[in-house]
Amino acid sequence: MVKTVLDIVIAGLLMGGIYAIIAVGFSLQYGVARVLNVAHGEFIMLGAFITWTFYTIVGINPLVSLVIVGPFTFIIGFLLHRILFTRLRISSPSPSDFEGNSMLASFGLLYIIQNAAILIWGAEVKGYSYLTSSVNIGGAVFATNRLVTALFAIGIGVAFYIFLARARIGKAIRAAAQDSTTAGLMGVHINLVLALCFGLGAMMAGFGGSLVSMMYSIQPAMGFQYTIIAIIVVVLGGLGSIPGSFIGGFILGLVGSIVSYWQPALSLVAYYVLFMLLLLIRPKGIMGK
Repeated sequence: MVKTVLDIVIAGLLMGGIYAIIAVGFSLQYGVARVLNVAHGEFIMLGAFITWTFYTIVGINPLVSLVIVGPFTFIIGFLLHRILFTRLRISSPSPSDFEGNSMLASFGLLYIIQNAAILIWGAEVKGYSYLTSSVNIGGAVFATNRLVTALFAIGIGVAFYIFLARARIGKAIRAAAQDSTTAGLMGVHINLVLALCFGLGAMMAGFGGSLVSMMYSIQPAMGFQYTIIAIIVVVLGGLGSIPGSFIGGFILGLVGSIVSYWQPALSLVAYYVLFMLLLLIRPKGIMGK
């Protein structure tokens, strides 16, 4: 019994680390930049396929490819916001109109990125073997790649939180999240900060995609389920709360692990049920204001 509980808890925490960094990126994009980016999962898919390409064709270690995937997805996200979403924000008559318009635009991005991936990599499922040896933790056995990806996910998340808390641009991002109008009056370049938020969100998604590719098979249509997971985690943790996204990610990972132990096919169903309950009982989330 103890071994079973330990197995479920550790498996949940391992997956929760991935969910956390994916959700942190979405929290920045929607909680700060106010873009309900339904194409968020496509950046996860891009990160996964770029990592797969570097490892299987060029021979670059998947962990090393993080330093390539991160800047690449950041630049794409930053440019997309400057070219598309900044113009939508300026031309929209109200914040609510901008949110609606940006969501519709991101639907277009979803299909553009997904079809571009199909043209480049094909529609078939791909994967590779990396650190497949086993590690025994208190009687619970896990693949080494899952432990490594969890450690990297936690490390990336902690480093990102320190960046937001200590760096000058991090303080500007937090100011924009609290009140963008006042932050602008205090000298914060709002359009630049919002574009940085979107780019950083895409970068965190890219990191998540790289880590996911080390554990699971990948395919161009994989992104949408991770977008849904990110939305649920952000609602669970509290919109715009970075610590809340971390907590929500680990909670959702544990929920998924518990449900998967009895019936793996129902894990996504459990996420949707949790999401609906949150909207009814506590829509502001654990750390929402």
